[in-house]
Amino acid sequence: MKTILYIIQKEFKQIFRNKGMLPIIFVLPLLQLVILSNAATFEVKNIKFGYIDNDHTSTSRALVEKFNASTYFNVLTDFPSEAFANAAMLNGEVDVVLEIPNFFERDLQKEKHNNLGVTINAIDGAAAGVENVYVTQIIQRFNQGLKVDLMQVSDKQIQPTTIETIPLFWYNETLNYKTFMVPGILVLLVTMITLFLSGMNIVREKEIGTLEQINVTPIKKSQFIIGKLFPFWVIGMGLLTVGLILARLIFNVPMLGSIILMYFYTSIYILVVLGIGLFISNFTDTQQQAMFISWFFVVIFILMSGLFTPIESMPKWAQIVTEFNPVKYFVEVMRMVMLKGSGFIDILPQLLKTALYAFVMNGLAVLSYKKTN
Repeated sequence: MKTILYIIQKEFKQIFRNKGMLPIIFVLPLLQLVILSNAATFEVKNIKFGYIDNDHTSTSRALVEKFNASTYFNVLTDFPSEAFANAAMLNGEVDVVLEIPNFFERDLQKEKHNNLGVTINAIDGAAAGVENVYVTQIIQRFNQGLKVDLMQVSDKQIQPTTIETIPLFWYNETLNYKTFMVPGILVLLVTMITLFLSGMNIVREKEIGTLEQINVTPIKKSQFIIGKLFPFWVIGMGLLTVGLILARLIFNVPMLGSIILMYFYTSIYILVVLGIGLFISNFTDTQQQAMFISWFFVVIFILMSGLFTPIESMPKWAQIVTEFNPVKYFVEVMRMVMLKGSGFIDILPQLLKTALYAFVMNGLAVLSYKKTN
C-alpha cells in the first residue's frame, strides 16, 4: 500500500510541476463547457427570408406580415421576379423564398384554395427540414385564421369550430436547448481529458526513459498501474464536480436526481476511460501516437453516443454498434439523473454494462502491459 501511495504522490507532483499541463486540465475544459454549451444547438433562428408578391393584395401582405412577426425569420426584401430571387439564393443572401401567385386573394375567396411556392436552401439538410416546419406552421395558422374570416363574411350562419391543443412539456418545460446539451458536453469533457492524459502519461515515461527504470524495480505491475491511473481518476471526478457547479450556476440546469448516484456511476465510467487510455499507451511509443489513436476513438464514441444525433435516427447497424459505446451510457445516465430524477434501478442496465466494460478494458490493459524484472 505504501508503494502505491508513493507512486500516487509522484504522479501528482509531476502533474502540478508541469505548468503547461495545468491549463489543459483545469482551464480549457471549463471554457469548452461554457462555449460549446452555448454554441452547440440545433435551433434555427434568424432565417433570411425573401418573398415574391405577385398579388399585391391585403391578403398577401397579411401573409408576409405573419413571417415578419415571427422570431425565427428575418424578412429581408421583396423580389420583383423569380430570377432575382434565385440569384439571391445562389449568392447566399436568402435561405427561404416564398412566392405568392397572381390572383391569390381572389382564388381563395372564390375557389377556397390556392398554392404557394416555397424555395429553401437545402445545403444543410437538417436546417432545411427545420425551416420547412416553421414555414408550414405559419402558413397553416394563417390558413386557419383566413377560414374564420371567410366564414364570418359569408351568408352561411355557421360558426367554425376551433380545436386548441395545450402541450405539456416534461423534463424541460422551457424547451431550453442548453438544458439538453450541458449534461452531454460535460460527459464529453470528462471523457476527453481523462483519456488523453492517461494515454499520454505512460508513453511519456517511455520517451524520457524512466519506464525502463521502473520496470527493473520490485514494484509490482498492479501497484504501478493503480498508482499511475488513480491521479487521473481524481482529476476526472474533480472535472465532474466543477462542471456540475457551472451547469447549475451559469446554465441553471436542473439536478433532480441524486448527486451521489451521479458520482457513483462516474467513478465506474472513468475506470473504463482509464483502461482504454492504458491499453492505447501499451501499444504506442510516442505521445503523438497516443494522442492520434485516442482522438480517433473519441470522435467515433462522441458521434455515435447520441450526444448530437438521436440514436433512433441512425441505421440499424449503427444502433447495434452503439451498444459497445461507453460514452452512450454515460450521456444517457447524466440526462436521466439530472433531468428526469432517475434512481438506481432506472440506470441499472447502463451501470451493469459500464461495469462490465470497465472490467474487460482494464483486464486487457493489464494483460497487455509488459513489465520486466
